[in-house]
Formats: sequence, C-alpha cells, structure tokens
Amino acid sequence: MAPSSSSTKKAARLAQKGKGQKVRFQGGTLFPVIVALVIVLGFGLIVYARQSRPAADASAPTINDHWHHTYGFYICGEWVQFEGDGEARDINNQPTNVEYARSGIHSHDDGLIHWHPFSSASVGRRADLGVFLDVYGVELSNDVLQFPEDQLQPAITAVSEDGRFESGETECPGIDGGDPETGRLQVVRWDSVDSPGDGTTFIAGFDGIGLNQDAMVIAIAFVPDDTTIEKPPWNAQFEDNVANDTNQQGADELFPGVEVSPDGDVTSDSVPLDQNDVGPAVDEDTGTDPDTTDGANLAGDTPTDDSEPIDEADTDTSEPVTTDADDG
Repeated sequence: MAPSSSSTKKAARLAQKGKGQKVRFQGGTLFPVIVALVIVLGFGLIVYARQSRPAADASAPTINDHWHHTYGFYICGEWVQFEGDGEARDINNQPTNVEYARSGIHSHDDGLIHWHPFSSASVGRRADLGVFLDVYGVELSNDVLQFPEDQLQPAITAVSEDGRFESGETECPGIDGGDPETGRLQVVRWDSVDSPGDGTTFIAGFDGIGLNQDAMVIAIAFVPDDTTIEKPPWNAQFEDNVANDTNQQGADELFPGVEVSPDGDVTSDSVPLDQNDVGPAVDEDTGTDPDTTDGANLAGDTPTDDSEPIDEADTDTSEPVTTDADDG
C-alpha cells in the first residue's frame, strides 16, 4: 500500500526541521572528549614502549664479553659439578656438542660457568641458566632434575641410579642413620662471588634464571626442606680459576670448517648441523675414539648419546619464581 499524502508531508516537515541541528551526546561534549584523549594517550604509550623495548641482545653480556660464574649442584648434601668442556670433535672435525658450538657457554671441570658467547643465542636477556644446562643435556623443570647418562657421577647415583630427582618423590638418605627425607628442587643465586647472606632462592622457572652480570654464584639444589644452602665450596678458588682461563678460542678456531651464524645457526659445508649428525669424540693425537682400546677408526655418522637435544615440550618455560629472600 502506498503511504498516505499526510504521512509523506509529516515526514518531510520533520526532515526540514532537523536540518542544521548538531547531533549531541547525552551528557554534553565531555564524554567524547575523554574518549579521544584516552585513544591519543594509549597510542602514545604503545609507540613509546616499542621504541624503548631493548632487543634480545642489546644488554650485557655481549658477544665480546668473557664472564665467569661459580656454579654447583647440591644433591642431598653432596656437591657435584659437570665433567667435560664440550670442545671435543668427531672424526670429521665437527663439534660433538652442537649446543656448545651454538652458544659458547661451558665449563672446564673447575666449577665455573665460562660465559663467552659465540652467537646471539647466549647474549643479553638470553643469558640464563637454561643455556648452560642445555650444553650438558640436563633437563630442569619446576619438579624434575634429570642428569644425562654421561654425567651420572657417584654422588648422583648414590641417591638415584638413573639420575632423576623429583620434588616430593625422590628421597635423600637419612643423616647419621636417620630416616630418609623427601627432597625438593630449588635454586639459589648470589649477585656476586663476594655477596654475603643467603642469596635469592628460586622455587620455579629455573631455566629462566638470569645470569646478567659477571661473577655471580648459582647453586642448583635437591635437598629436604629447611636445608641451608651455601655457595659451592670451590667458590673460594674463584680468582685462581679465572686467572687460569686464558686464550679462549672462538668457534671458528675450535671447529675449522664449521660456521656459527650471528643468530646461532650451526652449519658444516653450508648444511645445518644437528646433534644427531655428529659422531663420538676422537683423540686429537690418534684420531680414534678415546673410549675404545682397539684403535678402530669410527665413522663420523655414528650418533652418540651425549648431550641429546632436549624436546621443547619437555621443558618448563614458566618465569622464575623466588621466595623473596634477601640477596645481602
């Protein structure tokens, strides 16, 4: 049905009446002004945050730094440190520890973490405990510490034959014939080798604990509750051990023919190198596997069990959590 003539005329009059009138928000113009200011300020904060956010490798340590930290594992009252420096090569002159070739972080059987980055994989905010543990194939989540087979030392196997320590499950032997006690994981960090006090105790997010200045101390402990955790005993030899660390070679000198990109990609003859691609370590003088007695020349494509890559799905990526202890 067509609209009536009177309805049409009424609509026309209303339209004519509304010409030139401004649309007003209920409550006046104050509300839209506030909205506009919030938008402008929010945009400004986003721009500022993006410009001031440091890159992953903008802060120390840098590729040119050579730092040292005291470290140790305190397992049910016994101190342990890693064996090996990660610098071994296979028969094809390739690194037997690809994680070390990537990061440049390792130890020298001296209770020190030697932090001299080979790439951006271990600089700035990426300088954390997890980088060091990856080189030695240790898995450390909020609840489980797992040592690889090549690091199963007597102090470890005396408590756990397979090198696995789970908070609330694995028991530490009783002291002086007492009853066994359930152990728990925690990590204590001191900001300096000379720092007094109890340090800062972390109860979660261990892999992400930062090592962002030289000469720190870190103790990875699996002990019963209320156990006092002190610095590793070899911290007393810190200065002497640092003085013995001279003439550190770069990745290109240690592993001729292997290239490490600024981003940490390890290649051999332009082919990406994975841990499963390398063979066992060989004696530099004889070219044979030091663990064999027959002098057999082992093929370079034989994978080892050393430093197996850690599956990202098995690692804990939560932020470090502390007990807010004073780091006096």
